[in-house]
Amino acid sequence: MTTFHELGLSNELMKAIRRMGFEETTPIQAETIPLSLQNKDVIGQAQTGTGKTAAFGIPLIEKVDVKNEAIQGLVVAPTRELAIQVSEELYKIGAVKRVRVLPIYGGQDIERQIRALKKRPHIIVGTPGRI
Repeated sequence: MTTFHELGLSNELMKAIRRMGFEETTPIQAETIPLSLQNKDVIGQAQTGTGKTAAFGIPLIEKVDVKNEAIQGLVVAPTRELAIQVSEELYKIGAVKRVRVLPIYGGQDIERQIRALKKRPHIIVGTPGRI
């Protein structure tokens, strides 16, 4: 097993990972995180509960420059529930860096979401219909 420390992540991100109780990577994380950190395209598939969100979320958060107010990441989720779940996980991972994550999905007040977009999130997580 690979540890997160072996991946060469920033101290900030390592602090967040430790707070979340992660110590060793799962197979999907060990295979994809190094490639993503090298700006390689990755397609991954794994069972539920294997850490897929962290597999793409950790490198995404690592690359966010919080001083840059532009949108730096977009995650498309097939359902509202998954968009909420992914945005919560990314928020936890990125909290130490103060990464702003915004979920955008139907069934919510669109005007409120537009106002939230004006606050310049770093990452948007949303459903295809609302994005």
